[in-house]
Amino acid sequence: MPVKEKDTPTKGETTRIAIEDAAVTLFMEHGYHATSMRQIAEQAGLALGGIYNHFSSKEELFEAIIIDKHPYKRVLPALLAAQGNTVEDFLRSAARLALTELKSQPYYMNLMFIEFVEFKGKHGASMLLEIAPKVLPVFEKLVKGRKELRITNPVMLLRSFFGMLISFFLTDMIMGNSHLGKLMPKDPLDAYMDIYFHGIIRGKDE
Repeated sequence: MPVKEKDTPTKGETTRIAIEDAAVTLFMEHGYHATSMRQIAEQAGLALGGIYNHFSSKEELFEAIIIDKHPYKRVLPALLAAQGNTVEDFLRSAARLALTELKSQPYYMNLMFIEFVEFKGKHGASMLLEIAPKVLPVFEKLVKGRKELRITNPVMLLRSFFGMLISFFLTDMIMGNSHLGKLMPKDPLDAYMDIYFHGIIRGKDE
């Protein structure tokens, strides 16, 4: 018999992924509250009892999705691949790469809306416990190696950077294709990042 590769998902892991994928599809079509565990089981091709072998409740399933489907798994390689001789160049590169990944998974932002509206962000601690140890080192390295940074706390740098990305992503959803979008600069992300780096008030020497 062939030796099973280490990275090959087990039957249980494959079933868990199928359940999460089925739940995402139904949450996007019908909303969180209008979707039942029975519907999710049917969508995943399981008996109702089968889904409870993996998740004790719909909320536990939702929390697992928030963590397992988080774009950081695709965004992190993008951050590591970012290039730039200066902090600005590096973060501009990282922002473009990260936004490309976020836009490739637009459903995730809808899931986060459910998290904020329905659960008041209560699963955020679990999400950060999974994500922070993998993403924070990128910003720790940036703070240690870039003397021109005014921010010396890597957690604040991480928070401000991703806050900027999410803000741009959401406002672009609302305004990007509107009549106001036509009045934006040719490269709105570049202009947005100028504000992130330098603020909106001119310095005394400008």
